[in-house]
Amino acid sequence: MLDKNGIAKRIAQELKDGYFVNLGIGIPTLVANYIPSGISVEFQSENGVLGMGPFPFEGEEDPDLINAGKQTITTLPGASFFDSAMSFSMIRGKHVDLTILGAMEVAQNGDIANWKIPGKMVKGMGGAMDLVASAENIIVAMMHTNRAGESKLLKRCSLPLTGVGCVKKVVTDLAVLEITPEGFKLLERAPGVSVSQIEKATEGTLIVSGDIPEMHI
Repeated sequence: MLDKNGIAKRIAQELKDGYFVNLGIGIPTLVANYIPSGISVEFQSENGVLGMGPFPFEGEEDPDLINAGKQTITTLPGASFFDSAMSFSMIRGKHVDLTILGAMEVAQNGDIANWKIPGKMVKGMGGAMDLVASAENIIVAMMHTNRAGESKLLKRCSLPLTGVGCVKKVVTDLAVLEITPEGFKLLERAPGVSVSQIEKATEGTLIVSGDIPEMHI
């Protein structure tokens, strides 16, 4: 079973040289700490930053440098800053190669709910709807179940949707899954996790074909 950093490490393996990547709040922001050696990736944030680096060490934070989730960040040489209108032009113009988002629920057809729980105070949609509407490749980073032990990988989302049929892949603390027309296709299992554990934790249709390899983290 993976912790949040383990999920981020596994997703970092999906990065490719030259990618422009947007990181959602939560677990996705940790991906910037685990860029594979030998590749160059540009991280973009909706609040107007291109060229984010890893999180700063304690005591080295600059309160003027933040991401869209208001977390302090570092920037790489050549980083640029611009207004949110320019940032969303990049997103809507499909100039972002990969978007990594957190989610409250993902449905087996690729629907995602990640912005609102009715009756609870939330910060708002932010840039999530623009990202899911414009991105060609969306990977979700999330825990497989909620605090009550209920699956977050569902046949149909119960919460208000952010996007429809847009998620391509999900990486959880238990598994790596691909969205297919038939359902969640199990690609990899987390270290020490069995296929039966993943089956029990998945409410949506789970497709298991052959031997499922363990993740390499």
